[in-house]
Amino acid sequence: MDAAIDRIAQKILGCRRLAVTNHLRPDGDSLCTSLGLAEAFEKMGLAVDLVNADPTPYPFRNFPALDRIRIGQIPAGLHDAVILLECADVSRSGQEHLDGAFTINIDHHYSNARYADINWVDPEAPAVGEMALRLCQRLGTPLSPSTAGHLYCAIVSDTGSFQFSNTTARAFDACHALVLAGANPIATSEALFHNHTPEKIRLLGRVISTLTMSARGDLALIRMSRDDLRPFGSAEVDTEDITTLVRSIRGVSIVLFFKEVEDEVFRVSLRSKGEAHAAAIAERFGGGGHAHAAGFTVHGPFARLAAEVPALVERILDEKGWRADRPG
Repeated sequence: MDAAIDRIAQKILGCRRLAVTNHLRPDGDSLCTSLGLAEAFEKMGLAVDLVNADPTPYPFRNFPALDRIRIGQIPAGLHDAVILLECADVSRSGQEHLDGAFTINIDHHYSNARYADINWVDPEAPAVGEMALRLCQRLGTPLSPSTAGHLYCAIVSDTGSFQFSNTTARAFDACHALVLAGANPIATSEALFHNHTPEKIRLLGRVISTLTMSARGDLALIRMSRDDLRPFGSAEVDTEDITTLVRSIRGVSIVLFFKEVEDEVFRVSLRSKGEAHAAAIAERFGGGGHAHAAGFTVHGPFARLAAEVPALVERILDEKGWRADRPG
C-alpha cells in the first residue's frame, strides 16, 4: 500500500496539469475528496480540472465550492494524469476518452478491477477522503482550513456521521488531524444533515411508505419511482439517508432499495449489517461495492423483480450462514 502512495506522489510531482473525476452518480465522499485534492494540488502549483460525467446530486449541488466541477467528458491528451476516485473500472467513471491517458485509480471499495497505470485500492480505508489525506501527508502539502474541511466532509458523509461499519480508528484519526487543520465539524453537519428541502422530506415519506419486509423480518425492501423525483426536476438526489433510516429497523440485516432509472430498469442499492456482506451479494447480480454498502442493476417488471431478487438474496444469506435471529 505504501508503494502505491509513493508511486502516485512521484507521478504527481512530475505533472503540470491533472484531471480528477468521480464515479457515476457521485456521492459526498468522492465529490468532497476531489475538491480537497484539487486545492492541495493547486497549492503545489499544478493546474487541476474537475470533470464528472454525471451531475452533482442534492444536497451537494448547493455547496458553492462544487460549482467548479464541469459536467461532461475529459478531453483526450490534455492532462499529464487522470485520477479516478472510487471507480471500480473505467466505465464506472462514465469517461469515454481515457485511452492513452495515464490513469491513477484511488478506491476503498471491495470490488475493483485494478485497471489503471497506478492502482491504490485499500478496502480497509474508511473513505477515499481518508486516503486523500494520507496522500497529502506523503506529498508534504500543508492543509488549509478549506482543504481540511472538504476531506472531513468526505469522511463524515461516507461514514454516515460515524454510524456505519467503516467508522474505524483510522476514520477518527483522520478527522482529528483534519479538525486540527481547521475543519469545522458543526458547519459540516449542518451542510450535510440539516439542509433538506420540503420536497426531500416528502420524498422520504413516499419511499418509506413502500416498505415491505420478509417473513423472517431481517430483509427490508423499498422502492423509488421516477415520478417520485419529479419535484426535483432533472437533479440527482442523494438518498443515502432514506436507506439508513430503513436499515435502523430492529432485526433488519439487509435493505434493498429499488430505484427506477428507466422503464423496467432498476438500480438497486444494497445495505447490510452484521456478517451479511453486501458486496458479495451484489456480485451475484453483476454489481459490487463495500462490505456493507453495494449496488447492482436489474431489468424487468418491478412485480417480478420484487419477488425474485429478495428470494435470491435470502438464499445467499442461508448459504453463507449470514442469517441472524431477529430480536424479540
